[in-house]
Amino acid sequence: MPVLSVNGTSLNYRLDGPPGAPGVVLCNSLGADLHMWDPLLPSLGERHRVLRLDARGHGLSPATRGPYSVELLALDVAALMSALGLVRPHLCGLSLGGMVGIWLAANAPGLVSSLSLCNTAARMPRPEAYDERIERVRAGGVAAVVEAVLAVWFTPHFRAAHPEAVARARAMILGTSGEGYLAACAAVRDVDLRDALGRIGIPTLVVAGAEDRATPPECAKVLAQGIRGVRSLELPVAHLSALEAGQDLALVLLSFLEGTHGRAVLEGGDG
Repeated sequence: MPVLSVNGTSLNYRLDGPPGAPGVVLCNSLGADLHMWDPLLPSLGERHRVLRLDARGHGLSPATRGPYSVELLALDVAALMSALGLVRPHLCGLSLGGMVGIWLAANAPGLVSSLSLCNTAARMPRPEAYDERIERVRAGGVAAVVEAVLAVWFTPHFRAAHPEAVARARAMILGTSGEGYLAACAAVRDVDLRDALGRIGIPTLVVAGAEDRATPPECAKVLAQGIRGVRSLELPVAHLSALEAGQDLALVLLSFLEGTHGRAVLEGGDG
């Protein structure tokens, strides 16, 4: 997969779908790489040009010195979009990726044409919990938190019925740089985007997980109350809806994206 140097770092990315089709940018959760979106690609990539990327310190994108901020990670995404000639794409982010989307939509008007926020929050319900997670990773690496993260990512039913998917998710977490994970934990802990919600003026979809313990449905209600004209719905999943309900989430996103106005196209490069 190609790599571009932007905003003082190198980002691994992948482009799928027909060149010239409406563009969609997918932004990952903490501890995940671009493959967390694999279940959506068969449907989403048929009629959209899909950009996925590994955030700095995740997947094949190297870690830089932390701590990170949501603003920094959002500027990474904006710089990559610009380098690839991606004009006013739709943006879908999950968890940390959703926070990145909120920041961009509120602070860079006109950069994206719509926003889909999955299993995310403007402010984490218990930000102090990330201090404990940071200490555990410092002491024992990412392996020290992997089982706890998986228990939050997926419902017990999904874990029992799909051990192969859980094994891939475990490998994805363990493949995350310890330095990058720690730096991104700080971004999740410190972010507070509640005052930014009222500045979002583009079509927005909010997707909650009925069994999400990290960003429970109450977090989605805050987003829906703060963003004008938002559409919202709930899926019977835990936190990582892109893996637990990939096809269902893809259908939800397609219905939303194809109902928004305007086209977002790649004007240059096909990766």
